[in-house]
Amino acid sequence: MTHDVSAVLGPEGWITVPALLERVSRRTVARWVADGRLIRLRPGVLALPSAAARWRTRVASALEDREAVASHATALALWELAHHPAGPVHLSVEPGSSGRGEAGVVLHRAAGAFADRRRVDGLAVTSVARALVDTWGRPGSLARSDVRAAAITAVRMRLCRPGDLARELAARPRLPGRAELSGLVSLLAEGCQSELEIWGCLQVLRAPGMPPFVQQRRVAVAGRTFLLDAAYDDVLLAVEMDGAAWHGSRSQRERDIRRDALLATVGWQTLRFGFTRLTGSPDGCRREILAVHAARQRLFSRDSVR
Repeated sequence: MTHDVSAVLGPEGWITVPALLERVSRRTVARWVADGRLIRLRPGVLALPSAAARWRTRVASALEDREAVASHATALALWELAHHPAGPVHLSVEPGSSGRGEAGVVLHRAAGAFADRRRVDGLAVTSVARALVDTWGRPGSLARSDVRAAAITAVRMRLCRPGDLARELAARPRLPGRAELSGLVSLLAEGCQSELEIWGCLQVLRAPGMPPFVQQRRVAVAGRTFLLDAAYDDVLLAVEMDGAAWHGSRSQRERDIRRDALLATVGWQTLRFGFTRLTGSPDGCRREILAVHAARQRLFSRDSVR
């Protein structure tokens, strides 16, 4: 009887040797391996060559019958927060676990990694916060900027909270780059939700001589609730930092106009700064904010005298 190797293995493209021997003879398995139609991923696990090239296949097979979790950059890729870099997949096991990593697998030892596991597509994986902090300390083929972007995205999408990152960070006093990550976590905790907001906060809003402001201020108008990027409550002045990708479309600009008009009905004036101006002329942005803030202070002072 002739078997189709792809049909025998199924859509995943990999299988354990005991499971394969339940379907075909040992001689058939040996022939497929000798012909190159199956390759050895790890002891007792075989895969189609096309499947073996996929990092998800390597993760799934490496986790088979093992108290381990996908971690570091591999976990970030499973959480869809970063691309998986070329090279090995990363797993974490408890410190007392036996065994070593094999070809294409880097094995980390970390207390609580398996006990605190999550599931993504049926695979055991570390939490988002743990994956971010692990990868920050050992980015490998990922750039630190990729990990930074993943952290911002994770918080914005509510996959983790700044407090979760802070707790993971507190447990790693010797983490490489710890001070930089701590600063990022603080900015996320204060309400920054993008690199542009972080830039605007550090380079414009917090510059010397600038008045105090509140981030992510909630304002309810006509049954709707808006979040202001930055708000000067004393003069009802809002500052919005508009990314080119999101606010560049005509429909979004129209929504921004309607939003600003609604806020104006309850006394708020909105200043908007796009990416190009905010990053290209921070001094000019600061001068405009200060001028409008001062003008509204005078206006509010006159109103209080009447």
